[in-house]
Amino acid sequence: MCTRRGTVLGTTLVLIAAPALAACSGDPSEEVRAAAEGFLEDWAAGDVEAAAAATTDPEAAGALLDQAAADLPDAALTPELGTVAVEDGTATVAWTATWDLAAAPEWSYPATLQLRAAEEGWDVVAEPALVHPELGEGQHLVLTRELPDRAAITDATGQPLFSPTEVVDVGVDPAQVTDLPALAQALSAATGVAAEEITADVQAAPAGQFVPVITLRRPDFEAIRAQVFDLPGAVFPTGTRLLAPTSRFAAALLGRVGPATAEVLEEAAVDGRPAYAAGDQLGLSGLQRALQEQLTGTAGFTVSVASTDGSTGDTGREIDAVAPAPGEPVQTPLVPAVQNAADAAVAGQPLPAHLVVVRPGSGEVLAVASNEAAVAGNALAGQYPPGSSMKTISATALLATGTLTPQTPVPCPGTFVVDGREFENQDQFDLGTVPFTEAFAQSCNTTFMQQALQLPDDALAAAAATYGVGTDWQLPVDVFGGSVPADSTGTTKAANAIGQGQVLMSPAQMALVAAGVAGGTPAVPVEVVGAEPAGAVPTGPDPAVLDALRPMMRQVVLSGTATALADRGEVYGKTGTAEYGSNTPPDAHGWFMGYQLAGPQGDLAFAVLVEGGQSSSLAVGVTDAFLGGLG
Repeated sequence: MCTRRGTVLGTTLVLIAAPALAACSGDPSEEVRAAAEGFLEDWAAGDVEAAAAATTDPEAAGALLDQAAADLPDAALTPELGTVAVEDGTATVAWTATWDLAAAPEWSYPATLQLRAAEEGWDVVAEPALVHPELGEGQHLVLTRELPDRAAITDATGQPLFSPTEVVDVGVDPAQVTDLPALAQALSAATGVAAEEITADVQAAPAGQFVPVITLRRPDFEAIRAQVFDLPGAVFPTGTRLLAPTSRFAAALLGRVGPATAEVLEEAAVDGRPAYAAGDQLGLSGLQRALQEQLTGTAGFTVSVASTDGSTGDTGREIDAVAPAPGEPVQTPLVPAVQNAADAAVAGQPLPAHLVVVRPGSGEVLAVASNEAAVAGNALAGQYPPGSSMKTISATALLATGTLTPQTPVPCPGTFVVDGREFENQDQFDLGTVPFTEAFAQSCNTTFMQQALQLPDDALAAAAATYGVGTDWQLPVDVFGGSVPADSTGTTKAANAIGQGQVLMSPAQMALVAAGVAGGTPAVPVEVVGAEPAGAVPTGPDPAVLDALRPMMRQVVLSGTATALADRGEVYGKTGTAEYGSNTPPDAHGWFMGYQLAGPQGDLAFAVLVEGGQSSSLAVGVTDAFLGGLG
């Protein structure tokens, strides 16, 4: 017999070099090799029917291969053919099986195929050992996959910030529901999840499937227990999640951990193959998601042989294992005492509020706080007009020209007209002619517009850039670096000088500006200790400019628009009210940006934004509560 079945598997099947054999030499090794090769080729390609047809018992072989596919779901086989031995109508072919397991490391093992001479060619013997050498009759493989414990995200001292915490999954068992609209309304009233969303999820769920509504920490569930516990159809399975100290603790930066979503699984895939599996506890946002691979580590697995139907009494005998590889911890510069004070301060404000704290000189992010009413991510990535807090940068530009000093007399009329458009101070206050420091402390819009119009069109953008404004920071969790146009003219240029017009900032970037003033040298933001720099270090304003600017910011607290902070130690800052939208009168955000020197937690720079606060007074109030909470 000189026929040859099958073809080389290319990238799938690798053949060990063998001596060339002349056709019809009488040595059947090549026919045996071809038969083994064809069988493995079909099996690796997922063509179970074709592979089974090349065996001594197609039905039994098909069942074996189908069982292997069920035992190793979504695994891809790469066989490597080895030596061939032939004797008296039988043959043994050595091969190596390598399984690319789903969301787990590869599994390789040496194996053999037994073949028998047939009327035409050779058939693979249909026996369990063709799948694995330790597999016997009535047995199958059991694959158990395991993720390592998630690596810690720590605070500035190296203490873990997340810990296993009991949670209650508030949800619905559709089979127990008697009145879905009433149930949805009651759950909505207790949890804040929209009733329409609950109803839609329940109606779309397959029969018998638990429908989650919200996951709560045990104390939070106990607070609503009386409202929901006896509702027909509501169910409350408990579990454990890896959670931060509180639900709002640096949420925008740290993120959260939970059951993997389809989006997260797709994002983490490597070369189209899943790195993780449905049900895995993975990072869903923040650093937990951005540093997924580092924190999650690599799954391990155990393969056992067990009885298919219990008849052999074998409940599981381990035949191979790969230990999970733990991830690497991530250290943040967060300081819990500062974060807790920030969280408490914004929690006292019913409007959406954010507070970001940065260490002058280092750029380390010490706290990121947003209250329940706010979208947490906006503390870092939000884009808002900064209002008069922008005057810190405008004053930098004006002082840098050398034509103004803090003592220079400047006019502060109640109104000012630019290209036919009238601008005004709050309530049209008119200070007459006052030192520049006084105009800054009282936040005189008209002064800054008049003076800024005399600057080159790119002066504001250039001054902002010295603090790092406009930088596309390369950070694990995005920070909006701000935007100050360099080509504005006329009314837009005037409006830019008071933080309106086309100027946009995030609370995080305004905190970095404050840190630059306080520290003398602006710093690159740091979210992870030891990480690569997020960008080039800003050049910083001329030191003489900062020496002039700092007393002006101190005067804001001593006699200007933020005197409520005068008893909070050595505090410097600038208030801001930023109009937005099309309402009449317009809505406005409230800002305060500044720094405290030699406070209970050392030197701190910060920015506070109260969305829709209408004036800076609410932001000053949040700042007061924050500084008071530091001890």
